[in-house]
Amino acid sequence: VQLQASGGGLVQAGGSLRLACAASGRTFSRYAMGWFRQAPGKEREFVGAIVSNGGGTSSADSVKGRFTISRDNAKNTVYLQMNSLKPEDTAVYYCAAKIPPAGGDSVIYTRRSSYDYWGQGTPVTVSS
Repeated sequence: VQLQASGGGLVQAGGSLRLACAASGRTFSRYAMGWFRQAPGKEREFVGAIVSNGGGTSSADSVKGRFTISRDNAKNTVYLQMNSLKPEDTAVYYCAAKIPPAGGDSVIYTRRSSYDYWGQGTPVTVSS
């Protein structure tokens, strides 16, 4: 599986960005997907996740109410809509994919170690 993240850039505080992560392969609909971010000097942290059929999502407390994760299985793409951006949202954003085990299609994976595949990251800079 290859993941290609895009949509990052420079935005003023209070602005919005929409990140996209395109996946290769014909089995995208089976993957649980996640977004993580890593700020300079910090560990990579969970941002949001979505189950394979899009029926369940989870977001980190720090972005809840501002960021929304969604997916379009017909386009092999997962999105991260980021609104009301703050300077502390500045980071490189990574998408990740996991092939759930049998019976795990409805599980939302929030741990970095749970994911099997990672994209290259797209940088987001929020100016104050």
